[in-house]
Amino acid sequence: MSILGIDIGGSAVKGAPVDTAAGTLTADRLRIAVTRPAAPETVAEAVAAVAARFPGAGPVGVTFPGVVRDGVALTAANLDDRWIGADAAALFAAATGRPVTVLNDADAAGVAEMRFGAGRGRTGTVLVLTLGTGIGSALFTEGVLVPNTEFGHLELEGFDAETRAAARVREEEHLDWPAWAERLAAYLRYVEKLVSPELIVLGGGVSRRADRFVPLVTGVRAPVVPAVLGNAAGTVGAALAAAAAA
Repeated sequence: MSILGIDIGGSAVKGAPVDTAAGTLTADRLRIAVTRPAAPETVAEAVAAVAARFPGAGPVGVTFPGVVRDGVALTAANLDDRWIGADAAALFAAATGRPVTVLNDADAAGVAEMRFGAGRGRTGTVLVLTLGTGIGSALFTEGVLVPNTEFGHLELEGFDAETRAAARVREEEHLDWPAWAERLAAYLRYVEKLVSPELIVLGGGVSRRADRFVPLVTGVRAPVVPAVLGNAAGTVGAALAAAAAA
């Protein structure tokens, strides 16, 4: 079954139809840049444009970079503050004219990685992190998701962790790979003290360059591996969520 998955990030909205049985995109993703901090109406317009590019009447899965409960956004660290308390599911349903399921973006990526990627078949505790504009987190115990963990906002060295170790920070502060890997390792060691994962999966767009930084991450007990689905994981996970809700 092909279901449209849409992934909202801090700087762009991306979407494509997904074969939910195989965990693969059935067309190239459409990417629409949005101005930061992205306001509800701006993001809704982008979501509508993606849905129009892949028309149909079926359900749509949409990720959101913040805590989501029953379709309502409760936080919006990298988006406009007007998102807080907004009914994102209702907004996107009105914009697309289709039934919409909304979930946290890292949770969506994690679900996809556990079903089709690096976490497939793994038991115990698995931590999936998405490294991009911020740091998203998805925690699984025996394959069951603990939703909305938001470990990217833990305090690290007196700062919000994602302001020290997100992929965006590496670019903005012009850090070389070793310097950024050192920050990332410090963050991973801190999170490891809290949840003791048996596997850490690193996703987000930077995961396609995992060979540049994963070997430099030291002092972490758990194996650290790149996401298999890469930056498409959120899109796949969004479609899986919509399929489960249909």
